[in-house]
Amino acid sequence: MSVKIRLRRTGAKRQPSYRFVVADSRSPRDGRFLEIVGHYNPRRTPVELVVDEDKVKRWLGQGAQPSDTVARLLAQKGLYDQSLLRMRKPRAAKKGKS
Repeated sequence: MSVKIRLRRTGAKRQPSYRFVVADSRSPRDGRFLEIVGHYNPRRTPVELVVDEDKVKRWLGQGAQPSDTVARLLAQKGLYDQSLLRMRKPRAAKKGKS
């Protein structure tokens, strides 16, 4: 069984907030999970990011793989190695009206 740490969407329409959950990689995004390890609210100023560091370290030690977004957020908190992050391609510039 492959275990992932990923975001689970909560909140109303157009007002997202997220929970950090540990789940089987085959389960759907908002489906069954094993444990909640934190939450993330991007709509607050400043952004609210609360993580139970002990639980995250335990799951990472047991081999759980964070999703790309979760890895980036954990790296901001100092819980994940910055060098392991996947770099994404820069977006192409939009062509505007001239």
